[in-house]
Amino acid sequence: MAGGAIVDTAGGKQYPGKLTLYVVFTCVVASTGGLIFGYDIGISGGVTSMDPFLLKFFPEVYRQKQAASKSNQYCQYDNQLLQAFTSSLYLAALVASFFASAVTRILGRKWSMLAGGFTFLVGAALNGAAQNVAMLIVGRMLLGVGIGFANQSVPVYLSEMAPAHLRGMLNIGFQLMITIGILAAELINYGTNKIKGGHGWRVSLALAAVPAVIITVGALFLPDTPNSLMERGHPEASRRMLRRIRGTDDIGEEYADLVAAREISKQVQHPWRNILMRKYRAQLTMAVLIPFFQQVSGINVINFYAPVLFETLGFKGDASLLSSVMTGGVLVLGSVVSMFTVDRLGRRKLFLQGGAQMLVSQIAVGTLIAVRFGTSGVGEMPRGYAAAVVLFICVYVAGFVWSWGALGWLVPSEIFPLEIRSAGQSITVSVNMLFTFVIAQAFLTMLCHMKFGLFYFFAGWVVIMTAFVALFLPETKNVPMEEMVLVWKGHWFWSRFIGDADDIHTGVNVLGK
Repeated sequence: MAGGAIVDTAGGKQYPGKLTLYVVFTCVVASTGGLIFGYDIGISGGVTSMDPFLLKFFPEVYRQKQAASKSNQYCQYDNQLLQAFTSSLYLAALVASFFASAVTRILGRKWSMLAGGFTFLVGAALNGAAQNVAMLIVGRMLLGVGIGFANQSVPVYLSEMAPAHLRGMLNIGFQLMITIGILAAELINYGTNKIKGGHGWRVSLALAAVPAVIITVGALFLPDTPNSLMERGHPEASRRMLRRIRGTDDIGEEYADLVAAREISKQVQHPWRNILMRKYRAQLTMAVLIPFFQQVSGINVINFYAPVLFETLGFKGDASLLSSVMTGGVLVLGSVVSMFTVDRLGRRKLFLQGGAQMLVSQIAVGTLIAVRFGTSGVGEMPRGYAAAVVLFICVYVAGFVWSWGALGWLVPSEIFPLEIRSAGQSITVSVNMLFTFVIAQAFLTMLCHMKFGLFYFFAGWVVIMTAFVALFLPETKNVPMEEMVLVWKGHWFWSRFIGDADDIHTGVNVLGK
């Protein structure tokens, strides 16, 4: 089939070693960096649906909400300032990711995680104590800085520590922690909404300090990766760490590839300039388009605004929060499925299957809403219809989480050569944050104007992104990171950008299909 590329690792390079308890420990600790991202995603939609929060900070939205039961359901939350509360974090994360790239490259992956956790902790304290919108926004921006640093360093750390044949499973630990953070936040929102006195939103926002403390303290105990140590000029430390994480003294071949990668890296003085070179065209394209497609899939409509969306669809109060808890549970279960299938089925199969599942679900949700609310936005959602909407949203969430949710972080983190890896991951994070910001800032307004057609809009993007994977994304499972160039050389399209002089590695049989 056009677009496929298989690296025959069975007959090619396989490094000796096993999955050690030390690697499991370090990857679990590093993955907790996903908790801060997930907690924030889950918490923001919940507090923006709480009446006491709206009364204090966004009284205009509260009045719109009260009037919506007799008017257009689609527009009850349409407010730019309310959307700025959610989206400001992602704009800050975008900017922070560029600084995080330098920290990750010069000081190592663990210090970037530490900086992210500490900054997120300060932002959580400010949000919990907020007295006005300005404090909320500043706190959100500090949270964004923390997320920018964590998202820059954690996926790369996991990919570098993991054995090649288990890299997918261990890297998806980051996505699993994101989904656990989302579920925890939604459960907390459900509980704090019942607190008398109207201060439940403060508890929800302040509890972001818990995942921040976990990653901040955890980062102190993490070693740096062999790749990072080699990149920063510590070859003996890199050799010792490689021996420890692989659980064997037979590390000569993998270590030699790290040394070769380091020799190339030393020649690259300006990774941001080098990443624009023709031979890196495939990796740069993936670093831009994969996070872009991840966001235009529509998932953050669910993640950010689940309670708001369910209220718009006719669910009230606790029912909307409880429905969002259900989708949070699906996110966690889907991440577990992805962890145990990604290294067996491969990245492409999960992308393609998940895309088909998401497409069907988006069309079904859009159609159900169209039947009940039409273009006027006036109507009611009977119990049977409501159950069907929740069912299809859960099917959509499941399809997303084991495809674009998990692989949207995994694939970009594993495809870049060492010399431009930090710059490449920074581009991935910044593009992700840019379009997360756009969706967060625009969704409620888009819902107001596009109505049920918004779900068809996202379904159209799912068609495009699934076709892109089918044609242009080669399979990367089981391929050592420092051998990844051969995957692109064996691809029907990307091979035209890579010359023979660009390949210093040998020993992997690459078959173009």
